Amino acid sequence: MHAQIVLFDGFDPLDVIAPFEVLYAGGTAASGAVGVELVSAEGPREVVAGTGGLTLRATAALDPARPGLVLVPGASGRVGEPGEVPGDDAGDGPWRQDEFIPVLLRRTLETELPALLTAAMENPEVTVSAVCGGSLVLAMAGLLEGRHATTHHLGLDLLDATGAHAVSARVVDDGDLVTGAGVTSGLDLALYLLEREVGPRVAHAVEELFAHERRGTVWRAQGPTPARF
Repeated sequence: MHAQIVLFDGFDPLDVIAPFEVLYAGGTAASGAVGVELVSAEGPREVVAGTGGLTLRATAALDPARPGLVLVPGASGRVGEPGEVPGDDAGDGPWRQDEFIPVLLRRTLETELPALLTAAMENPEVTVSAVCGGSLVLAMAGLLEGRHATTHHLGLDLLDATGAHAVSARVVDDGDLVTGAGVTSGLDLALYLLEREVGPRVAHAVEELFAHERRGTVWRAQGPTPARF
């Protein structure tokens, strides 16, 4: 399995680094059965995160024709107080690290990323995954209508508003779409993908290496609908 983790201006570092480390370790444990690289819509470039000016380098352009996994992170920036919204000029001008997270996510729609993600989701040999606000990038691009997905709890209403079926769960498996909730869920998402695509023994070995036990039940649209409590 080859994994392409997408970088965009203002990305959340933990959404990227946690899955990268897990998948890289999985490749080591599985004798090279997993490869992972950082990519961007624009190709090789230095990409600045939304936290502290941290910069990571994308080494290639996102290739939606390549079989394997594409993972979209969320953004890091201002959350704001309840009910607070960006000003009318929040989307104008150069990118700033103090911008609202929805503005940073929305800016991805002005790049080639939506077209590349559309092609990836249409490729039967690709599983698209997302952590935190990465699900909202997919949703705002019109790619999650009718699909089950999760995101950070503050974004679940927005996810629903795009036509997706928002699920309040740590990890949601909707077949060729697998999503994770808040930022630290990137660890659990990547470990689950290792288990699903490579095997539980490899996933367990990486859990032990990182001293991290996966949290929560992976939600799937299977089994009876639970009654209300």
